[in-house]
Amino acid sequence: MDSGGIIPDIIDSKPGAVAKVTYPGDVKVELGKELTPTQVKDQPEVSWEAEDGALYTLLMVDPDAPSRQEPTYREILHWLVINIPGNKVADGQVIAEYIGSGPPEGTGLHRYVFLVFKQEGKISTDKFIAKTSREGRVSVKTRDYIAKYKLGNPIAGNYYQAQYDDYVPILKAQLK
Repeated sequence: MDSGGIIPDIIDSKPGAVAKVTYPGDVKVELGKELTPTQVKDQPEVSWEAEDGALYTLLMVDPDAPSRQEPTYREILHWLVINIPGNKVADGQVIAEYIGSGPPEGTGLHRYVFLVFKQEGKISTDKFIAKTSREGRVSVKTRDYIAKYKLGNPIAGNYYQAQYDDYVPILKAQLK
């Protein structure tokens, strides 16, 4: 995460562990490895070492919008799930439904960062962002979520890089 510039671009300290992220077709996320938007179009399985009885937040962002050289929309929210019991993501509360990678053509590699935070307690919100919505996804800040929900440092994380492929126009057509 250090060599990828994630610290200091979106967080201040390195996660304590690597989150295991696997996309359908047994496509595994390995720190900084390049994947294609086609490979990551569907929601992955994510797991980490969790404490019994603890609640967690899972966040996925792209800090490189519209490009890594000019990240004027830093960060784009791709997925947010709160109140996850242990590492059972499917049992958490989805705030922002998963959307895959959609880097614009000609903008090079974008980083897609997964971060897991241990919550102090249950978070209450009725906010919800559908997978077809752009609203609420542009220019979000991981540090704002950390402060608002008192999340502290991430306990696990992982990231991959992706650049434009033929799936991107299909993804963009689904967003309003």
